[in-house]
Amino acid sequence: MNFILFISGGEIFIILIVILLLFGSKKLPELAKGLGKGMKEFRKATNDIKKEFENESQTVKEISEITKTIKKETKL
Repeated sequence: MNFILFISGGEIFIILIVILLLFGSKKLPELAKGLGKGMKEFRKATNDIKKEFENESQTVKEISEITKTIKKETKL
């Protein structure tokens, strides 16, 4: 985790100090809670999109198999 955005541990510490000074200790829990909710919603939306894509790709595969079967049957 020491290569996140090419920031070292000392730089992360300084950024955290600046955030603490800007928002104060009372606002930090609210900010963290909001950030956590946002990340949760983003993950949920991403998973929903993945599921929808997988379902649609499965449908396309099934349709492809059906058309292949029909073409084979019509050749006979």
